[in-house]
Amino acid sequence: MKNWIMANVRYPKQDEQGRIKNVTERYMIDALSWTESEAKVYEEIGQRVMGEFSIVQMTKTKVVDIFEYPDNDYYYQCKVVYSVADADSGKEKKVTNLMLVTASNVKEAYERIHESLNNMLVTFEVPEIKLTKILEVFQHTKQEPIGFKTSE
Repeated sequence: MKNWIMANVRYPKQDEQGRIKNVTERYMIDALSWTESEAKVYEEIGQRVMGEFSIVQMTKTKVVDIFEYPDNDYYYQCKVVYSVADADSGKEKKVTNLMLVTASNVKEAYERIHESLNNMLVTFEVPEIKLTKILEVFQHTKQEPIGFKTSE
């Protein structure tokens, strides 16, 4: 299961008129721990921002999945609700999940979340879609373990 952590990063940025303003931007990080998440932010943002920056807030999110399409940079948060049968009581239980999808508008986000979830065996509904301020998502990259070379 992925752990999605949202980081708010503050740094000075030059605007169109040439003035320097402090901005705070949001990033989503898939990480196994807080330490890995913070290291990923410093690695990624350090390559893009000249000068100093700081992480002003890190929050674990309830996002369960992210569907990225290469043609858009806007992330929409979709609330997805579906029913499952409770194994103990047999009653139906509503499950609500938050997912992100890239799209250019709400209609396209709705269509893309349905396209991404079309293989679910249960019926679902999407009662809420809203635009987020997330600028970029940093996926977890599996690192190869350091091993010992054996001489033959």
